[in-house]
Amino acid sequence: MDEAESLNRAIHEEVALFPYDANWPAMFEDERNRLLHVFPRDFLAIEHVGSTAVPGLSAKPIIDILAGVDSMARADALMEPLCRAKYATSMEFNASLVGRRWLMRWAEGRRTHHLHLMVFSSPEWEQRLAFRDILCANANMAKQYERNKRRWATEFRSDREAYTAAKRDFINEALKMQHGSLL
Repeated sequence: MDEAESLNRAIHEEVALFPYDANWPAMFEDERNRLLHVFPRDFLAIEHVGSTAVPGLSAKPIIDILAGVDSMARADALMEPLCRAKYATSMEFNASLVGRRWLMRWAEGRRTHHLHLMVFSSPEWEQRLAFRDILCANANMAKQYERNKRRWATEFRSDREAYTAAKRDFINEALKMQHGSLL
């Protein structure tokens, strides 16, 4: 399989959940270290987010990485260098995003990493970290989320955007519940 075919397969792969893999944290650390080596002064923080960051949680086997930058202008300036550093992206998709940029790495026709560039400490940055921390701290919430994700993965197997949208309400509700418990 050539590189173009591999990328095309990765872009169009179906949603599939896999059991938790104890290698996911190490895969994050390896990529974090690589990014910090290649871009030593560009990121204010790099965090492991998404379901692969929650011990025991089934997930799409894609490491979600949140990279904090000082501005969206910095994020935009990093897009081309990141693509030279083994990432790919859709400029059309990124044009639809407000407050973040998205890239992916792939190998052998499947996605391996998603890189989300965001302004460090922005509300969306804080929400992603808060949701990860909620799931890590609350096993019942994590199990409920996993049950829902399995249902959505079946329902939206061929539509990644619909799968992502289905998760949004659960995430927002969990964040509201957490916020309410802090008051």
